[in-house]
Amino acid sequence: MNDPVTIALFASLVVVVLMLMRVPIAIALGAVAVLGFGIMVDFEAAIGILIDSPIRTVTNFNFSVIPMFVLMGVLVSAGGMSRELFRAANAWVGHLPGGMAMATILACGGFAAINGSSIATAATMTNVALPEMRRVGYNAGLSAGVIASGGTLGIMIPPSVMFILYAIITENDVATLFLAGIIPGLISIVLYCITVQVLYHFKKDWMPRSKPADRKERWDSLKDVWATILLFVLVMGGIYGGFVTITEAAGLGVLGALGISFARKRLTWKVTVDALVESLRNSAAIFFILVAAFLFQFFLAVTQAPQLLASFLGDLDIGPTGVIVLIMIFYILAGMFVDGLAVILLTIPIFYPVVLDLGFDPIWFGVLVVMTVEIGLISPPIGMICFIMNNMVRDIGLVNIYKGVLPFMAADFVRLSLLVSFPILALWIPNTIGWAAK
Repeated sequence: MNDPVTIALFASLVVVVLMLMRVPIAIALGAVAVLGFGIMVDFEAAIGILIDSPIRTVTNFNFSVIPMFVLMGVLVSAGGMSRELFRAANAWVGHLPGGMAMATILACGGFAAINGSSIATAATMTNVALPEMRRVGYNAGLSAGVIASGGTLGIMIPPSVMFILYAIITENDVATLFLAGIIPGLISIVLYCITVQVLYHFKKDWMPRSKPADRKERWDSLKDVWATILLFVLVMGGIYGGFVTITEAAGLGVLGALGISFARKRLTWKVTVDALVESLRNSAAIFFILVAAFLFQFFLAVTQAPQLLASFLGDLDIGPTGVIVLIMIFYILAGMFVDGLAVILLTIPIFYPVVLDLGFDPIWFGVLVVMTVEIGLISPPIGMICFIMNNMVRDIGLVNIYKGVLPFMAADFVRLSLLVSFPILALWIPNTIGWAAK
């Protein structure tokens, strides 16, 4: 096995097999990278990058944005802002056909704007929205499907940890990626609500209508949403107003979440310590994987596999758009079996040079990648969010959760087709707002 491309493909296959065997992502990726680099170059050099890469990664100031946004997400979850968003959305649209399902989707979108994690969004809304949907008689599988699908908005609507990781790996601007995710995120909310309406047309008994809230209750429900709006304006307004950098905005978001929650007496010292521990654990896991991904990039650079793959795909008689479609199909299939974070870190170093050689916009491609990872989060036979929900509410059953998400996956494919056909949907806001923070 002397061919570099063969070695790169075999190494990638070994990583996937190890992950399917439940070997931690970072260990699988890092071990194969170091071993492959040692075989291609020499093991002394491999040990050298193994020593150097972790130090360079964890001491890079720009990477501090990751634990800050993770901590902000944990704090707002503990502060109960998701419950207020659901209450407000339900007060205004809950009486409509499929109203509580749409209220859940709207609440997921609002919570995503201050959270940045799909898993956290879905887990939080399971505790908040599912009991209410069950109380009024919603079908259990549909309810779980709505929450799981709405949870995927966590990595599309800014701020998004996935966008941050993509930007770090490809050296693109995080603020521009945040802007690019706004319209696709809003389209997702609209398509999910349309899906609810279609389902209501055929399955009215699955979604009983609630009594309309009176005018006072509706306006009162908005009083508690000020905290979410203030935090969003503080972070995103600071970035695009040019007052703070991305990293500073993340720190500002943490201070804002702490200040608001303490002022409203939503956090005790124990809850705060637990939030710090949870965010530390999550951040350490991300950094561990990030270090392994950089090691794998070194290995791929030696094999020259990305350049050779770019040449191969460019020679295919399917055109540039056809190549993009092939890449998206690969991402969707990979997302069904492998964690989305691992998919991005494993494949971006391979596909990104291909996309650049074909002349596509890297920001648009970043949105496409995150969108397909979203689909993988709820796709059978794995679907990380579906598994987490099944652990939280075992009486619904994993099969019923999968059935519940299928109509919303169809909406996701419509959105993906729109974005592939019309890149301007992702690029219009970044191109219009030329003063986006750098």
